[in-house]
Amino acid sequence: MRKPRVLIFIEWYLPGSRSGGPVQSCANLIAHLKDEFEFSVVARNTDYMSETPYANIKSDQWNVLSDGTRVYYFSANKLSKQAIYSLLKSEEYDRVYLNGIFSKYFTLTPLRYFMGMTGSKVIVASRGMLADSALAIKRSKKSLFLFFAKQFNLFGGVLFHATNEQEAISVKKKFGVNAKICIAPNLPEKHDMKEWKSRSKQENLLKLVNVARIAPEKNIKYALEVLQSVTSNVQYDLYGPVYDERYWSECKQIIRMLPGNIKVNYKGSLESNQVSETISQYDLLFLPTLGENFGHVILQALSVGTPVLISDKTMWKGLENKNAGWDILLSDRNKFVSVIETCAKMSPSEYETVSKGAFDFAEAYRSNKEPVEENRQLFLK
Repeated sequence: MRKPRVLIFIEWYLPGSRSGGPVQSCANLIAHLKDEFEFSVVARNTDYMSETPYANIKSDQWNVLSDGTRVYYFSANKLSKQAIYSLLKSEEYDRVYLNGIFSKYFTLTPLRYFMGMTGSKVIVASRGMLADSALAIKRSKKSLFLFFAKQFNLFGGVLFHATNEQEAISVKKKFGVNAKICIAPNLPEKHDMKEWKSRSKQENLLKLVNVARIAPEKNIKYALEVLQSVTSNVQYDLYGPVYDERYWSECKQIIRMLPGNIKVNYKGSLESNQVSETISQYDLLFLPTLGENFGHVILQALSVGTPVLISDKTMWKGLENKNAGWDILLSDRNKFVSVIETCAKMSPSEYETVSKGAFDFAEAYRSNKEPVEENRQLFLK
């Protein structure tokens, strides 16, 4: 008996890493379910905000990655509606899984291909793009698109993949109360259970890290404003592509005005296989984000025993009670300052307690088999 065949459309995929959560979510889903489903992926042959094709891949044809996943990498000059239609006609699939709402070629073109077909089984993962914080960016353009998409029933008949109840509410708000939705949380990286390794913190210095694109929704400017009020010695290293140059200029202006005890360094982008190891070299992940659909980097930090200091705008809640970190209201800026000061003054044993708590919190999440089953059902409905 053959495995059910799933064709995934996603604008950027491995070995890319600069597009953030969606590529990681998709790769993790495949890793957990590839023994039961045959996955094929269609993506661009470049990373996010890059024009350089990936090394060691063949463009405009199928490639087989080391994990056995087939990937068709489109070059910019060959990517077209006709090319995608030809690809869809060439083979039969049991499910087509579209990542995102607004992509011309990787969501809208496949949707148009299947419109009106009886029995077509298309799944659309909104990937947080319908959250208020996401829709605030290019608001007018997105609002106009969503209005016409609803008017012309562009997403009619699809099954929406929501990763939580709030995302399901967002889908119904934009596409109507009768929209078909399956809730299945994002999955963590698949790996064997690990043991916690003792961590030490340098005296008289707190090393903070942020791994995220430089964009308003990641709220880096707010983080820098918090640091203006910190009196302890702090090093804050930023990793990620600069998505919004204007916003980054505003951030750099604040950096230039920070007191001498605060050192901020921009380190550029990381490859996806470098993230966990890099974060493990720091004392605390500081990410006061305006909103995360999942926040893979948060889980990656916890998994290597690096506690996190984040906003309340993510799914990661109750961290302080678990000795894993802090999730704080963005309106309480003084609380952010207080936590940083407290962490800076921690003794080695105090820091080890919160580091072990972060690790245990992550491993408890990873060991839960229910999310895997919920994602399995997504492709069986």
